[in-house]
Amino acid sequence: MSSTPPAPPVTRTTVRRLPLAGVLRPNKPSDIWFKPATSVVVSAALPNLTLLALDRLDLVMYTMAGSFCALYGHNLPYAARARALAWVVLGMFASVAVALVSASLTSSAAVLVAIGALLAAAQKTLCDATRIGPPGHLIFTFISSASLFAPQTLGQVPGHLALTAAAGAVAWLVGMAPALVRPHGPERRATARALNAAAACAERPGHAPTRGAAAAAVHAAWQSLLATGARTAARRALERLVVRAEVAIAAPDDADAARLRAWAAGLRGSKAVPRPAPIAGIDDELLGIEAELADGTPSLWRRLGPGSPLLPVALRTVVGCALAGYASLALGVGRPYWALVTAASLYQANTTLTWNRGVQRVVGNLAGVLVFAAVVPFAHLGPAALVVCCLAFSFGAEALITRNYWLGSLCVTPMALLVTEFARFQEPGELIADRIVDTLIGAVLGVAAAVVVTNRRAGDHIEKALARVDTAREAAEHTLASAEPGPAALETARRSLAGALVELRAAADTAAGEWWQRALPEERVLAAERSGHRTLAATVRRQAPGPVAARESAVEDTGDTAGDPSGARA
Repeated sequence: MSSTPPAPPVTRTTVRRLPLAGVLRPNKPSDIWFKPATSVVVSAALPNLTLLALDRLDLVMYTMAGSFCALYGHNLPYAARARALAWVVLGMFASVAVALVSASLTSSAAVLVAIGALLAAAQKTLCDATRIGPPGHLIFTFISSASLFAPQTLGQVPGHLALTAAAGAVAWLVGMAPALVRPHGPERRATARALNAAAACAERPGHAPTRGAAAAAVHAAWQSLLATGARTAARRALERLVVRAEVAIAAPDDADAARLRAWAAGLRGSKAVPRPAPIAGIDDELLGIEAELADGTPSLWRRLGPGSPLLPVALRTVVGCALAGYASLALGVGRPYWALVTAASLYQANTTLTWNRGVQRVVGNLAGVLVFAAVVPFAHLGPAALVVCCLAFSFGAEALITRNYWLGSLCVTPMALLVTEFARFQEPGELIADRIVDTLIGAVLGVAAAVVVTNRRAGDHIEKALARVDTAREAAEHTLASAEPGPAALETARRSLAGALVELRAAADTAAGEWWQRALPEERVLAAERSGHRTLAATVRRQAPGPVAARESAVEDTGDTAGDPSGARA
């Protein structure tokens, strides 16, 4: 078996260029973009129309806080989504509560900016640590920062929080409603993504980025299936398909890409789940090892503890948001929270991604104020027109933002400007000027904070990930060297190595995007990945000797659904 020879650490420091090419290029939209888009429209329409009928649109900001919770959790199975949405609503409620109480106790803009920067950092860190997914911390920061600068008394706070909680309950119900029609939809989509990614890997077996993307898709599919609770017949069928994706990634030369894509296509709609024929030596043992699937998920404390890669990003968020807010105050801009939110929206896993987001934010916001200027005459026709515009822009933002962030900003920017007019119509020229100034301030100082606050530990995380890969690979090779290794031992070794390789690729990608970083051990990373994937292929062939694909046949089971009426037709 091959091994990865140790190499002395390299201490040379390099400065990486921040790119411009491709930053604004549209991508393929998400396959479920319409779900958050329609959910947020329905969730916001109910309270907005109620307030319109009561002639109290000045309270829309508080209901909007709860309505925007409907944007979260659309990739999660419904059992996990119920918990995640409840935590999102609770987190939004807590964020708004801190903001409103602070606003009622002090009128010092400097103090409010400091609170906003701390809140933004906490929201960013917790969203990343809990892996809640898009839109991440940005919605929390937008709502809480705006609430900080909403004048009110302490006696008004309970009523405003009640509106947020009520709208959040509506968002929870809207987010869970599709479970009544297609209770296994998220798991089916995650499994289809894994199969399509594995097919791409089989078509390009030597392409490292494709292999890394496929491994990540399979990992996401397992996480989706593990969150569903009881192992129903439908879940077992989906597990069997994810196993096929894993096998294809580990042994791409033996995989049938067309068959993998056919299985993925079979998961669309409400058709029966495709049921491939069993592979002797893999399915019976592999599908029963749930304990092994659950291993390796770090606790929240571990992800937040000392040495966490999230801490440098949290520090960047505090520094960048505070600088942006105070600079906006110094220039006399009336809404410093716009600069604060712009800075908070930039921070990604590394400096390069933060720079990309900064370019996208500036371009999108500058184009977005032109959209606002075009629609404001219609929005000023009356309160109903204002509500219609905000709902339309909410839908448009979700329809476009997965293609590229700047495209989504074409709708987010006018929506943010229109929200300020629910209390009273304002001079469009003043709003546009403030938005442009705050965008530039937030983007420049936000990126500057990312450059100045370096993440020197990114290289250390690669070293740790390399060590974990070596340990997992050696354990797998030891298992393979046994005369008759048990199926459980082979599966444990293979899954541990696969997880370590995914972690190594994530650490390498993060470190590669840091602007100021010591030279990375790229050759060692590539060598570890090559040897690791060779060992993975060996474990797959040991579990199922001979060419795996040659023994597979796509068998659709349309009758074995008794005892699970929702299962195969989820």
